[in-house]
Amino acid sequence: MQRPEPAATADAVTGFGRTPVVDRWNMLPRDELIEQLLLVCHSSRWAGQVADGRPFSDEQGLLALADRVWIDLDASDWLEALQGHPRIGEEGGSSQEFSTTEQAGMSGADDQVRAAIAAGNREYEARFGHVFLISARGRSPQDILANLQARLQNQADLEVHTAAQEHRRITALRLQSLLS
Repeated sequence: MQRPEPAATADAVTGFGRTPVVDRWNMLPRDELIEQLLLVCHSSRWAGQVADGRPFSDEQGLLALADRVWIDLDASDWLEALQGHPRIGEEGGSSQEFSTTEQAGMSGADDQVRAAIAAGNREYEARFGHVFLISARGRSPQDILANLQARLQNQADLEVHTAAQEHRRITALRLQSLLS
C-alpha cells in the first residue's frame, strides 16, 4: 500500500498547528502506524480505522477522529482494547509505558488498600470477564477502590459501557501525551 500524500493545505506546507508526531504518522506505512496506535489502544479495529483516516490535518483532527472511531466501535472491540491493560495496581499489558505513569498514584497506597484493590480486581474479573479499568491519573488509591466497589454493583451491559468510557478518556490522554 502506498503512503498517503500529505494534505495540500497551507498547514501541510508550513506545519502550522501540526506536531512532529502528526507529520511522522502521516508518512508511516499503514502497518507501522497500526503498531504505534495499538500501544495507545489495544483494539485492532480502532487502530486500523484511525490509520485509514489519514492524512491527519493536525493534532485536533487526529484526536477528533480517534474519538469518533472509538464511539462507533462495538462491545467486542472495547473488550479487545481492555485486554491490553494491566490490572489497576499491577504492571504489564501491551501499554506498560503508559500504565506506569497513569497509575503513579497507586505508589502511595498502603498495604490494606492494595490488598482490597487486588481482591476487588479478582471479583470484578470473575463477575464481568474483563479487567477493571479506570482513568487513574490524578485519583487517589482510596478513590480508585471506592469506584471499583461501586462498579461491582453494575449490570454487565452497563459496566462494559462504563469501562469503555474510561478507556475513551485514557486513549485521549495517551494521544495528547504523545502529541505534546
